[in-house]
Amino acid sequence: MDEARRSLVCRLNDRLRRQHQGGRIVITAGVHALGAEFLEAALAAVAAFEGFNADNDPYGEHDCAGLDVAGRRVLFKIDAYDTKLTAGSPDPADPELTTRVLTIMLAEEY
Repeated sequence: MDEARRSLVCRLNDRLRRQHQGGRIVITAGVHALGAEFLEAALAAVAAFEGFNADNDPYGEHDCAGLDVAGRRVLFKIDAYDTKLTAGSPDPADPELTTRVLTIMLAEEY
């Protein structure tokens, strides 16, 4: 993927992660079990996360990382699916062809 397309994928991922727009958000049973207050804290922490580096973001797409929320290790991952959610997107840089899914989970659920 060329740099311009990678930059667009990054911006689209950040839009979902920060503004909760441009895709779907899924939480795991473990996150759900910790209650609404924990979920709100996790969503806020994922939105505010800026610790991307070569280890957790080797492709510069801001699509995955781990962070601590209220003493628990949380992971988030953004996947780019086709619009029917049956396969990977044919072009993650094209929002018309892509449904982004942000999954938030406890590290032990990975």
